[in-house]
Amino acid sequence: MDKKELRKQIRAAKNAVPFCEKLQRSESIMRQVEQLSEFQKARTLLLYWSMDDEVQTHDFVNKWYKEKCVLLPCVDGDDLRLRRYTGPECMQAGEQFGIGEPTGPEFTNLDTIEMIVVPGVAFDKQNNRMGRGRGFYDRLLKTTPNACKVGVAFDFQMFESIPVEPFDVPMNIVISEQ
Repeated sequence: MDKKELRKQIRAAKNAVPFCEKLQRSESIMRQVEQLSEFQKARTLLLYWSMDDEVQTHDFVNKWYKEKCVLLPCVDGDDLRLRRYTGPECMQAGEQFGIGEPTGPEFTNLDTIEMIVVPGVAFDKQNNRMGRGRGFYDRLLKTTPNACKVGVAFDFQMFESIPVEPFDVPMNIVISEQ
């Protein structure tokens, strides 16, 4: 199956799951993230502010931002810039996609990021990730070689194998419901 067809299949599967069920499933996935020794040791994390069809992270971000340095991505043209999340009042709708983004200064000390939690459209058993097709995360992940990269997904986003391009950055770990 090619990437376009796989994205279409996943979109239909996501639309079939009610939002309240996505929230429940997301809690289970994010509890597993909390159990990782990499998470427990990490002081600086890059998370993401979830869209409605993704593994939900809003509660997780709000739970941890006072104990750890929590960064969130902000879309800037074709790239992601990082800013520290300092609480719900720091958020504004992003210009390109309307996704919540923190205000404040850009975080540029990428070497200090110890863990990155990454959304995706699909993942496979070799920890490959397929995104939405714009390459935002692949470009960012190449600049953070020391960070543990953790993909999060619903079970229906997991496959035996997915199409991979040379520029795709694999995850260190992928966590789904099961």
